[in-house]
Formats: sequence, structure tokens, C-alpha cells
Amino acid sequence: MSEIGGVRHLSWDKMEKERVTDVIHRRVVSGERAMLAQIFLEKGAVVPMHSHENEQITYLLEGALKFWIGEARKELVLRAGEVLHIPPNVPHQAEALEDCLDIDVFSPPRQDWLDGTDDYFRR
Repeated sequence: MSEIGGVRHLSWDKMEKERVTDVIHRRVVSGERAMLAQIFLEKGAVVPMHSHENEQITYLLEGALKFWIGEARKELVLRAGEVLHIPPNVPHQAEALEDCLDIDVFSPPRQDWLDGTDDYFRR
């Protein structure tokens, strides 16, 4: 990483992956008002039902992710090249139907991810 006048220049490949579970890993870059995360999910990985105050945009680069959205648990399959916008406080769950790589953007940043209190994710 290099920094010039408060501007950070980073390379995903030089960042260590954080182990969230045996089948989910991530790399995170966070600023004051937004967070970008590279998420690796192995086939069968599950992100349990949860919600958060943060707006979320998920861009799936590789694979297929099945989502359950809202209290009614409506099903949706996100495929490589597709984007999902999840407004604040909308419950959602995901399961990797294949090995997946996605980019998640959050605003504001996920403080629970930064301080390691994202227990719902680590089950």
C-alpha cells in the first residue's frame, strides 16, 4: 500500500485474506463513509439470515449465489456479472451454489466487520 496526501493505493493481491469461516474468506478496504470487500465463498457456503443498517451493493464476479430476501424469504439467484442492491435493514441470507467471488460495497462501513463482532457471519 502507498499513500499520497491521504489517498491510498492498494492491491488486492498483496492483501491477506481474512478467514471468516472454513469456506468464506474476505479482504476489506474501508474509508470513513464507504467500505469495499472482496468475498470468496466456496460452494455450499452459507451467510446466515441477517440485516444491517448499511446499504449494500453486491457485484458477483464469479459463480452463482442464492439469496433469500425479506421476512417472506423470497428467493433470487444472482449470477456472475449481475448486481444486487440491498437497502438498509432488509433481512437477507445467501448460499453459494458454486464457488463465488463477489465485491460488496457498504455505506456506511460495517463496523462489526472492522472490529470482529460479526458473530452471525462466523457461525
